[in-house]
Amino acid sequence: MKITDLRVALIGQHPVVRVTTDEGIDGYGGLEGNRASNRQQVLYYKQAILGEDPTNVERVMLKIRRRGAFKPWGSGVSAIEIALWDIAGKAAGLPIYKLLGGKIRDRVRVYNGAVRFPFTEHTPKGYAENMRRMKEAPEGFTIIKQGISFHSPMPGVVPNFHYGEVHGAPARRTAAGGLAPTGVSFQGNRGLHTEQGLKHVIACVEAMKEVLGDKVGLALDCGPGWTVPDAIRLARALEPLNIMWLEDMLTGDYTPYVAAEMYREVTQATSTPIHTGEQIYHRQNFKDLIEKHAVRILGPDPFDIGGLAELKFVAEYADLHGLLFAPHGTLDGVIGLAALVQVAAALPENYIAFEYPKAREHWWYEIVEGLPNPIVKDGFVEVWDRPGLGIEFNVGRAREHLAEEDKEFFE
Repeated sequence: MKITDLRVALIGQHPVVRVTTDEGIDGYGGLEGNRASNRQQVLYYKQAILGEDPTNVERVMLKIRRRGAFKPWGSGVSAIEIALWDIAGKAAGLPIYKLLGGKIRDRVRVYNGAVRFPFTEHTPKGYAENMRRMKEAPEGFTIIKQGISFHSPMPGVVPNFHYGEVHGAPARRTAAGGLAPTGVSFQGNRGLHTEQGLKHVIACVEAMKEVLGDKVGLALDCGPGWTVPDAIRLARALEPLNIMWLEDMLTGDYTPYVAAEMYREVTQATSTPIHTGEQIYHRQNFKDLIEKHAVRILGPDPFDIGGLAELKFVAEYADLHGLLFAPHGTLDGVIGLAALVQVAAALPENYIAFEYPKAREHWWYEIVEGLPNPIVKDGFVEVWDRPGLGIEFNVGRAREHLAEEDKEFFE
């Protein structure tokens, strides 16, 4: 079997990668939603993989892996790797998890990343109200993550929030009258919190925990942008609340470095688990975080780390060092969901849950076949056993959503 083509199409807001072969078996991968600008980044690798046997996944990846980098520059490599596993699974008649060593769990726990509701206000009352809606969601999540501080509009809507300059547009109102979801308007801010600002963050967390009680875990997406002293203050203040983790306090989205020494200082100062990793590309860049025990939980994204085998390698190395694992994925759409289900089934027992992604357009669930209905039940997804990723496009329906420039994608 030989690779004959590499194609990219933007289907709605989700970039999709297709690898074709001379035996008529295709594989699909994806990029984070809204990464349309990454089309040329994917096609950059085309000449390197044409003519290769796609079922020799590692051999193909050795030709392109060194050309990737931290988010978003690992996305093209990752999408191709996932498509290769899809082909390999289909050729063997096996689900991907079988090719990764076999599953150790029949269902995988997910935490709420993409099931979101608009905010009415970024106050303790507003956070409690928003958390109540997520708790009541039909998916029955056992862990819910919420954005606070620099991973929310707080810097721009809370007076005297921090000592730095405020970057980003003011929080916008939705058509329903609520504020835009957290993590949209003010990412990129950094600095020391005022006492007023820090107390505001803590009060919002306390309000959310009061809603959730001890039956649903609360994780917090915090930045990046925190200073080490503030990170320690917050982590210690929240110790009585048994927070699942504090994510990306010092580094995170589009941060091209790891800062293991700073994370280690925070981790050693608190019992609250510290989490990072979604922007990190390739196993070598996790080495310091793991070997220095700089964090308690790692959360790489399969669409950024370099693919499924890379993610599993890091999970196993983290397990050897006593670190936990909770992969990122909120923007990865339906293809990302399928990929995460397959790899999570085969991860070691340091696995907690992966971040549940949703398609940005409802019709995605009409153009893809093979997903369970409902997808999430009581906070878990049942692992399916169909070959490859276990999902297929209904090409007739999917074609209706292709832009003119992508009309040949399924040909």
